[in-house]
Amino acid sequence: MSPRLRRTQWLAGSVVALALVCAGVATVATARGDGDAAPAAARTPSADSADAGFAREMAVHHQQAVEMSFVVRDRTKDEEVRRLAYDIANTQANQRGMLLGWLDLWELPKTTPAGQAPMAWMAGRHDGHAGHGGHGGGAGAFEPHDGALMPGMATRTELRQLGAAEGGKAEVLFLQLMTDHHQGGVTMAEGCAELCAVPAEKRLARGMVEAQQAELDLMADMLAARGAAPRP
Repeated sequence: MSPRLRRTQWLAGSVVALALVCAGVATVATARGDGDAAPAAARTPSADSADAGFAREMAVHHQQAVEMSFVVRDRTKDEEVRRLAYDIANTQANQRGMLLGWLDLWELPKTTPAGQAPMAWMAGRHDGHAGHGGHGGGAGAFEPHDGALMPGMATRTELRQLGAAEGGKAEVLFLQLMTDHHQGGVTMAEGCAELCAVPAEKRLARGMVEAQQAELDLMADMLAARGAAPRP
C-alpha cells in the first residue's frame, strides 16, 4: 500500500471517529437541552437552514458515492482501487447515517422541499457560489439532469457505463466519476463550514473537506498511473 493511500485511509478513518464522537455529544446535549452555551436555535435548526439543507443533500450525495464504490469493487481486481472504494464506502456510509440521524433528532424532513432548487441553502455564501457547473469544476448554477441531482453527482447514463465497464476501463471511469463527486462534495462541505450553525456539523464538514481533498490528490495520482486524467 502506498504511503499516500495509507495517509488517506487514516484521514478518512479519523474523520469517521471524530464525527461519531461529535454526533454523540450533539445528541446528548440537544436531548438534555444543556449544550455548551450554544443558543437553542443553533442546536435545533429550521427546515430551511443551511444545517438541514446540508444534512439532507449531503446524505443523498454520499449515498451515490457508496453505490459507485460497491459497483467498481465488482468490476476490477485491482487491489489499490478496491481498497479506495471500500474506504470511501465505509466512510461515507457512516457520515450519511450521522446526517440522517441529526435530521431525525431535529424532527426535520429528510427530503428537499418540492420546488426548492438544489443547493439553495448555499445561497448565503460570501463568495456567491452556490455550486459547481459542468462535471464539478467551475462555479455556477447547477441544473439537475439525467438523475444528477446536485454538483458532482454522476448521471444515470454514467452509472450504467460504470456498471458495464471492466478492468482498467472501470478503474479509470470510477476514478474520474469519483473525482467529480468529491469536487462537488468539497464545495458543499465548505458551504456548511461557513454557513452551518451547529458546531458538531461544522466540524464534520471541515473534516470532510480535509479527507476528500486528500483523496482527490490520491485519485489524480492513480489516474496518472493509468495514463488518464480527471475530466475537464
